[in-house]
Amino acid sequence: MTQAVEKGLNFMKMDVKDLANYRVVLQTNQGDIECEMWPDVAPNHVRNFLDLAYTGFYDGKGFHRVIKGFMIQGGCPKGTGTGDGPRRLKAEFNAKKHEKGVLSMARSTDPDSASCQFFVMHERSPHLDNQYSAFGKAVSGLDIVDKIATTKVAPGDKPVTPQTITKAVVVRATPA
Repeated sequence: MTQAVEKGLNFMKMDVKDLANYRVVLQTNQGDIECEMWPDVAPNHVRNFLDLAYTGFYDGKGFHRVIKGFMIQGGCPKGTGTGDGPRRLKAEFNAKKHEKGVLSMARSTDPDSASCQFFVMHERSPHLDNQYSAFGKAVSGLDIVDKIATTKVAPGDKPVTPQTITKAVVVRATPA
């Protein structure tokens, strides 16, 4: 059983060096994906993701766009890819490669339009490097990413069977 962190934390005001002490477990209808955070390269994206997970924003949201061999995208409050969260983020492009398991923020053509939608890489996609803000990586559950990425899709890359984040749980990272 995943033990959620205590109540009363404020990730939006937490010191950047402390953000790496937390992970997010995406409990999906296919299984769990545990993600480490990279506040050293994308501190505001990490703050935002931890805050949204902690406050229950992602609970019940789906992966609305699934492309085998590319990525799975979720976190849209409308389930269509057109919804935003409580804030917009300035781009934090960095040297992290968009390889399997990497978490990065979805955005429009405006580099500073990321909000709540994120994607998890299914395979390496170098054309995204330095164009999107990578902010973490799945440290377990890559088999779950595979399951979601290979589900049958309808036109528009929407899964035929909903692929859902039942709950996003913030947990403490276990020291290495």
